[in-house]
Amino acid sequence: MNAILTVLGSGTSMGVPTVGCSCKVCHSSDPHDRRTRPSVMIEWDGHRVLIDTTPDFREQALREGIDRVDAVIYTHGHADHILGLDDLRPLTFPRVTGGPRVPLYANAMTGRVLRHIFKYIFDDDYKYGGIAQVELHDITGPFELFGVEFLPVPVLHGDAPIIGFRFGSAAYLTDFSEIPEASMQMLENLDILFLDALRHDPHPTHSTVGNSLKIVERLRPRRTFFTHISHGLPHEETNASLPENVRLSHDGLRLQFEL
Repeated sequence: MNAILTVLGSGTSMGVPTVGCSCKVCHSSDPHDRRTRPSVMIEWDGHRVLIDTTPDFREQALREGIDRVDAVIYTHGHADHILGLDDLRPLTFPRVTGGPRVPLYANAMTGRVLRHIFKYIFDDDYKYGGIAQVELHDITGPFELFGVEFLPVPVLHGDAPIIGFRFGSAAYLTDFSEIPEASMQMLENLDILFLDALRHDPHPTHSTVGNSLKIVERLRPRRTFFTHISHGLPHEETNASLPENVRLSHDGLRLQFEL
């Protein structure tokens, strides 16, 4: 089954340009160096699924002309991955969807964060008119959405256990510093692999360009795209230094693959 993956955002938690920064990437005229917070959209057979809703989701949705979302799955509960949940509102109202509430999928830890931060959505005592019409589902293992299996891939984000996802011949892993061996085995024979590659210098909770290139060398996906990119990596200059089958992703990038 043919599918399209669109990169909604490719930047780090502070975005690029970063507020208050005077570096060359933050002041670059290359549109590829403008990076909103990290998220992707997957489309197949008339369905649209998001991975994460960033604080930039409104801007991303307007840019990509998103007029419907059928489900959202979450990697973890940090601000740069969840705070756009409220901007789902106009896409979940019955007049737009004509159907049931939009399902959200998250593991137990992320679900607790969502219920706490968005208590006014999930707690009946706080509900009022105009809230997003969503319902939260627990991720406890592989799950199916519209005929496609999504496989949670456990990774470590510093000391925090979070998840990426494999779907068909593609996998999306953002915000990791280490991929356990059992998870590496879930990532074999891929067409497309998205990997965290924050910068060149070591970081306690994120993968670097060098570390992610070692992962590519072992897994040998056909195409690899780095994401969660900081202002330390100029787009054109960095791409020129990477192997031909590895590139920095960028906002608005669209890729075809098989589910």
